[in-house]
Amino acid sequence: MSTLQISLAIAGGAVLATVVAYNTWTSRKNEPRKPEPEPDAPSGGVDITAQERREPALDGDEGLVASVGNDPLSAELDAALPTPERKPGLDPLIDVIASLGLDGVVSGDAALAALPHTRRAGSKPFAVEGMNERSRHWETPLGGQRYTAFQAGVQLANRTGALNEIEFSEFVMKTQAFADAVNAAPEFPDMLHEVARGRELDQFASDHDAQLSFSLRARHAAWSPGYVQQNAARLGFVPGVIPGRMVLPAPVAGLPPLLGLTYDAQAAMAEDPEQSALRDIALHLDVPQVLRSEQPFARLRLVSQALAEAMDGVVTDQNGHLIRDEAMDAIGSDLEQLYDALESRDLAAGSPQARRLFS
Repeated sequence: MSTLQISLAIAGGAVLATVVAYNTWTSRKNEPRKPEPEPDAPSGGVDITAQERREPALDGDEGLVASVGNDPLSAELDAALPTPERKPGLDPLIDVIASLGLDGVVSGDAALAALPHTRRAGSKPFAVEGMNERSRHWETPLGGQRYTAFQAGVQLANRTGALNEIEFSEFVMKTQAFADAVNAAPEFPDMLHEVARGRELDQFASDHDAQLSFSLRARHAAWSPGYVQQNAARLGFVPGVIPGRMVLPAPVAGLPPLLGLTYDAQAAMAEDPEQSALRDIALHLDVPQVLRSEQPFARLRLVSQALAEAMDGVVTDQNGHLIRDEAMDAIGSDLEQLYDALESRDLAAGSPQARRLFS
């Protein structure tokens, strides 16, 4: 072999090695970021206590409490959660209510047997409550109790719209059937008046509804689902009940979460999720569902900033435009006016009435 051939072979080998090295570097650079092993976790994977906790259900499951005072937020994993105050479901402010008079007393078991199979009239929640003979409080009928009166109600409006004439008629039919079964005499309010009330309430709700959503976008390397979960868990988030969802639980068990975090559900359900590449996630705040005293927007800002810093991302709106501090301040100011308007109508954000109306 000539010297020229040897030189060309050496040069070709060097070029090939350079190409292989570059491709390897590029592949590693473009790999989604993986979660880091926690100090107490086995080196083979991530074991985060917060990640094992699930989104609390409405039956009183425990959740986590996130602290706003620290930056980043810290999860108080061992905090004891108080139980929410039990209040009657029906409220004249947001419900049509029909009274059902009784000549005697009806058992809770008889009332339960007489309830309709579905608790909706069209798209509106329908409910029956009884006056407990012993406690003298309205409550959902319970077996083993006795009731001296009943009332039935249907919600005037929710996020599907206002109560209409067809839904009111279905409410009357369901109530009449229950009344016949327990030998009660129902008294119904005027349909046209109640439907008009529903339209007015729906208009107010439409004008004062707010559901905020920020996007967190990767600057450079993409993220794996585990990397997102790990960083969110450090701020108090726990896995939700559906793939690709995490929540920051309320400090009272059974209440709606303070914030939500979502990412591609397909990536979460992939055979090997850690090979999935996420370039953006979304943070959500359903304003009417969360108490004003929890300062949910302040939490949203802190969480967004903390995640952006930890994950090398930027906070944008849904169109990809950066959200600067001045815009955040303006949103916060608008929300304060919204809170005032809701409170002036006795529909304070996070109250049972607001949670039902804005659902």
